[in-house]
Amino acid sequence: MKILLAGGSGQLAQELQSILLSSGEVIAVDRTRVDLSQPETIRQAMAEIQPNLVINSGAYTAVDKAESEPELAQTVNGIAPGIFAEECEKLGATLIHFSTDYVFDGSSGSAYLETDSTNPLGTYGKSKLAGEEAIRQAGNRHIIIRTAWVYGNGGKGNFVKTMLRLGKEREEIRVVADQIGSPTWTGDLAAATAQIIPNLGPETFGTYHYTNSGVCSWYDFAIAIFEEAEKLGFPLKIKRVIPITTAEYPTPAKRPAFSVLSTVKISALLGVHPPHWRQGLRQMLAREMK
Repeated sequence: MKILLAGGSGQLAQELQSILLSSGEVIAVDRTRVDLSQPETIRQAMAEIQPNLVINSGAYTAVDKAESEPELAQTVNGIAPGIFAEECEKLGATLIHFSTDYVFDGSSGSAYLETDSTNPLGTYGKSKLAGEEAIRQAGNRHIIIRTAWVYGNGGKGNFVKTMLRLGKEREEIRVVADQIGSPTWTGDLAAATAQIIPNLGPETFGTYHYTNSGVCSWYDFAIAIFEEAEKLGFPLKIKRVIPITTAEYPTPAKRPAFSVLSTVKISALLGVHPPHWRQGLRQMLAREMK
């Protein structure tokens, strides 16, 4: 199997590259070859590589910046995925694409199902939903995986790495305590993606949710990061983590207050429940120490 992995320099793609080696030949491309803001580069690469499977882990993920760059966010997140899907249909290839909890407004009182109504609050969520819709319009040979609160060892930065940096520099930090979700380690998300590949087919195509199991607030997550990091001997200066409200930390983009996604459907497909988020955190931090 020839696998085209788009978004090759991102934290999820770095995890996928190593885990997919047993699934086939992996051709990882970053924006120097496939620039999601330049759709013609997608068609060109697809024609040259002729993959059997495309995994698109590339995205415009600057949630706040998207409010001032809506056209760029829409091109990368809304238009590019549809082009991948169109080219896959031409080749008889399959597309695996990653979406987000931000397609929901966060007003639910229970974990979101794949079939629940979407209602994105901001430009980022709207652009990601547009990408999902473009994929569905192009055909059926796809798997869309919505995920949330993703962090990993690779990439430029994420919540865990930010907390470790601030915890090293400061004695006190303030963290939002009224947004709830499920932190998701790229190692577990990549492993689940690899497990899906042998099951690809008409009966499994569609939309799925995948996050680590368990729920917490960003404040709870920060506390856990420092507790686990201290056990491993990370150099920390932090003494106090102060819980604050979303209103006390205004941002250009609104965040969903409740980002918990139901993983019942994907658990049935894989035959196993996702590991608990704290287990993923421990594994990520252990790697960071190496």
